[in-house]
Amino acid sequence: MSLGSSSPAVQPSGGLSSTSGTSVGEFVKVVLIVTAVAGTLDIVAAHIHTWIASGKFPVNLLKAIAGGALGRERAMQGGGGLLWLGLFFHFVISFLFTLFFFFVYPRVKWMRRNVFVTGVLYTLLVWTTMNVMVLPLSALNSPLPNFASKHTYIGFLVLAIVFTVPIMVGAERLYRKTFTLNPVVPPMTPGRDVSPRRPQR
Repeated sequence: MSLGSSSPAVQPSGGLSSTSGTSVGEFVKVVLIVTAVAGTLDIVAAHIHTWIASGKFPVNLLKAIAGGALGRERAMQGGGGLLWLGLFFHFVISFLFTLFFFFVYPRVKWMRRNVFVTGVLYTLLVWTTMNVMVLPLSALNSPLPNFASKHTYIGFLVLAIVFTVPIMVGAERLYRKTFTLNPVVPPMTPGRDVSPRRPQR
């Protein structure tokens, strides 16, 4: 998608046409704002969920995130700087997931027509990527999710509400200003008279 031009970002065959090109600055601004909102809600919800599940406030949760790169023991033995490193890692991951959605959203028509399905599938993508791929393969060597635990499903639902919903709302608002749904008009045949004909008497 060419964000800096006013040419259509999606071909008419997709049912969309550009009305006012989205500038790179506007795109980046919205993505960063949505990343900040979704990332903040997600990390706050993670602390609350862990607090409720364990009965203790997870003061080292951000260190655990940093441990994905450094290892759990090294991260837990570190000082306050590891908290900031964990927060940095968290928002980088949030930014990448947000950016991915903003790139895919205007290109896949059914994502705009089936909001519920889009939300479920995107949440499933994020959840699976983190819990089945990233965390088990990281230095934390986390085990696969326990599907017998209710907290696994609660975590999925919380992720959908605090992370997926803000991203979907941000993308919809950005592209609602930029694109309008138009019916696909078949091309005119050169030389063909398309003027209305008067009924013969």
